[in-house]
Amino acid sequence: MKLNRRHFLRAAGIATGSLLLPSERAQAAEGKDVCPTASKGVLVDLTRCIGCGWCQEACKEHNGLPTEDLESWDADQGTTVLSADTYTVVTLGEVEQDGQLHRVFAKRQCMHCVHPACVSACPVSALEKLECGAVVYDASRCIGCRYCMIACPFGIPKFEWDEPIPLIRKCTFCVDRQAEGLEPACVAACPTEALVFGDRNTLITEAENRILENPNKYVHDVYGRDDIGGTSWMYLSPISFQDLGFPLLASEPVTDLNDMMAAFGTPSVGVGVAILLGGLSYQFGKSRKGRGAHSEE
Repeated sequence: MKLNRRHFLRAAGIATGSLLLPSERAQAAEGKDVCPTASKGVLVDLTRCIGCGWCQEACKEHNGLPTEDLESWDADQGTTVLSADTYTVVTLGEVEQDGQLHRVFAKRQCMHCVHPACVSACPVSALEKLECGAVVYDASRCIGCRYCMIACPFGIPKFEWDEPIPLIRKCTFCVDRQAEGLEPACVAACPTEALVFGDRNTLITEAENRILENPNKYVHDVYGRDDIGGTSWMYLSPISFQDLGFPLLASEPVTDLNDMMAAFGTPSVGVGVAILLGGLSYQFGKSRKGRGAHSEE
């Protein structure tokens, strides 16, 4: 039987993962077994973020990533992009309104979509959406195709380009901590309660109530409530999300466009990904009614 390139890569990926990556496989299994059944989320209130960087430091410490010196941390000058060694960053957005300059810090990380495009695009199920809301990665399955990086509308998954056996890296939503009944490390570290962890539906209600009670304080939109089918991380902001660099997305999940892949199997992954990317392009270019008007209120 002729062994094509895809089958070879898949076999090699599974073999090396089984021999060299037991910790990732064990962590993924642990998360699946004890992840809470209720869908969890985090509400990020950007009016409370002070740009201290503690969330980033806590994430790096918990995940054993190279750390940065907090004493010299400055969101204006610090890391502003995600990488294989940085799962979350605090960025700075500025906008001038009514003659005043508004500076808003924003924590960014994997959004853990309700209908994740990365999961749909992966041909070997190396990424999986858990009932608790987390999108987890199983390194022992990964073949390094990087379709997840292309499919993600937020540009989250990162590749370990400098490693001899490179993996995909991103925020894990601290499924190991959730398994112990704890909130994510970044949430626990936040000194201003800008991050609130809880049931996703409860957080949506909380966000809507904050807007109703303080209509002049927030943009009248909860980012992530409906965007691209909804995300586990949701945001409140005093300025337009576009000014913060958040992508403008329609509410329909792009994963619906990729369902036909299942009927043809993994040999048709290329066609499926092409369809998915075409759908993403359509979604990005489609304006959401009301968002622009709400952003000006």
